[in-house]
Amino acid sequence: MTDDTSGDGPATRYSRVLLKISGEALMGDQGYGLHPPTVARIAREVQSVHELGVEICMVIGGGNIFRGLQGSAQGMERTTADYMGMLATVMNALAMQAALEALGIHTRVISAIRMDEVAEPYIRRRAVRHLEKKRVCIFAAGTGNPYFTTDTAATLRANEMSCEAIFKGTKVDGVYDKDPKAHADAKRFDRISYDDVLAQHLGVMDASAIALARDNDLPIIVFSLDEPGGFRGILAGKGTFTIVE
Repeated sequence: MTDDTSGDGPATRYSRVLLKISGEALMGDQGYGLHPPTVARIAREVQSVHELGVEICMVIGGGNIFRGLQGSAQGMERTTADYMGMLATVMNALAMQAALEALGIHTRVISAIRMDEVAEPYIRRRAVRHLEKKRVCIFAAGTGNPYFTTDTAATLRANEMSCEAIFKGTKVDGVYDKDPKAHADAKRFDRISYDDVLAQHLGVMDASAIALARDNDLPIIVFSLDEPGGFRGILAGKGTFTIVE
């Protein structure tokens, strides 16, 4: 986690990271679906970090298109609903791939469910090689299993790829003790432990993802995706964020 400004290494504290964003982050203000200008804006944020030489993986949720848990709550069989949610993440991954490649960044969509015509199957060693070649890897379809969220998928892939941190892009600039949009006296944490996140039910990620990060000493950095330049700034040790560690 020390700055590396010598040689060919990136001038940042991390050399390989995973960016986790929700599907809702891609829908802008329209309330559903994909908003191409918003997708393009997030792609430019990724480009700004890629230019530092940082190796980047991404996991994008599918809640802007379909959320398996909500489908299940409305009477749909849970496994079917979750598979539909996985397919939604593939659509979002393809949209992000198109936006990144429009900026000249080589990208691979890697799916946990085989669909060879549109995405590569997940093979860990191949994915690592893509990262080494400075390609952005977008992991889609969650873990390939129902009952697991994209938060858990992000933590799993980050560990498998030997990422040094997970960057969780949200609508707020860190982790608070309560909803800062509803409570003016909400307190933001600069640092907080995995166990405190779990004990206080702070909703950073689901419990399985937090536990998996804790057990592998993988820090989670929560920041605002709406802050222009925030992703790049935090990698350089600047900006407002919370570290869960």
